[in-house]
Amino acid sequence: MKYDVIVIGGGPSGLMAAIGAAEKKAKVLLIDKGNKLGRKLAISGGGRCNVTNRLPVDEIIKHIPGNGRFLYSAFSLFSNEDIIKFFEKLGIQLKEEDHGRMFPVTDKAQSVVDALLSRLADLNVEMITNSPVRDVHYNNGQVNSVELADGTSYETNAVVIAVGGKSVPHTGSTGDGYAWAAKAGHTITDLFPTEVPVTSAEPFIKEKALQGLSLRDISLSVLNPKGKPLITHQMDMIFTHIGVSGPAVLRCSQFVVKAMKKWKLKEVTMSIDALPDKKEEPLFQEIMKSIKDEPKKSVKNLLKGLVPERYLLFLLDKNDIDSTAQGATISNEKIRGLTKSLKSFQFQVNGTLPLDKAFVTGGGVSVKEIEPQTMASKFMSGLFFCGEILDIHGYTGGYNITSALVTGRLAGTNAAL
Repeated sequence: MKYDVIVIGGGPSGLMAAIGAAEKKAKVLLIDKGNKLGRKLAISGGGRCNVTNRLPVDEIIKHIPGNGRFLYSAFSLFSNEDIIKFFEKLGIQLKEEDHGRMFPVTDKAQSVVDALLSRLADLNVEMITNSPVRDVHYNNGQVNSVELADGTSYETNAVVIAVGGKSVPHTGSTGDGYAWAAKAGHTITDLFPTEVPVTSAEPFIKEKALQGLSLRDISLSVLNPKGKPLITHQMDMIFTHIGVSGPAVLRCSQFVVKAMKKWKLKEVTMSIDALPDKKEEPLFQEIMKSIKDEPKKSVKNLLKGLVPERYLLFLLDKNDIDSTAQGATISNEKIRGLTKSLKSFQFQVNGTLPLDKAFVTGGGVSVKEIEPQTMASKFMSGLFFCGEILDIHGYTGGYNITSALVTGRLAGTNAAL
């Protein structure tokens, strides 16, 4: 059996590629090794599916630290606004939430998956599930066929590889596509976890002193060996039994990995600014004034409400200050130390959870070897890539899925042509 286009992988980019190819009147076969299509979409955004982000394109690209600039041409052809129109045409009304995140009005990821599957059915795309692909065959610099694990072979002129990276493996992303890409001559850049909790062997972590404590709207930085910030994110975070997690940590995690690799470090320093809207000296003066105004009050009560109580008691202890002592009895030097801790509590981290626990895979098929307007391989005629198999990675918040849908659309439409 011969097809115009075969799409391997039924995640966001694969579904979009199959629709894009079929809309160009190609005869399309979509193959997935799992038992149902759209599994990663169905669990995305906490089961609500953050389909895209409405920020301006320049802002979106800033939120894709892994080769986001490669997507400029793609966005000029099919943008986040086009994604919104695409879904609305399928009958999925979207609503905008904080930071430009777009969700279906139903708040159900499954409604997005169902709309895509019914569009595929309307376009007569053949879909086969429970069918792992063994290999992609090439002949004289041209795609030739796709062979399944059971030995079945399908001839084709164009293949779109949309099998994802190595993160969230229970949805089927187990890195199968890298071998087929390498066989076609492509470079696979180092794979690493991004958007992943960070681990630490600090005594306070091991003793679970802060486990379960959330800090809201703090500023978290990853420092280089000279103590200068490599990256800073102002969001929420949480202390866990193995280290730290939460939105600010997930965004910083890839910089922990990169710093350890770049400077061959066993540990990297992170720094928490619990009060990013206050400068250190005015904060010190503010604390001194409250002590002066109520000298007999205990230091813990003087500073109540400045930061969560557990965190305050922890920092007081770190600075050798008795929380029940009267403010007036504490030396200026110790108050200075406490102020410094509130603005920059530094601790060591020693890595992240492994790639299979990450939300997103860093690294992949080198984008230098891909045509930015078509997602075609520069080495093999009829071979296209889209989604997370490419060396493109963004923060959570609709950025990765936007990249997947945009690259999928271009790969599919151009594979059909």
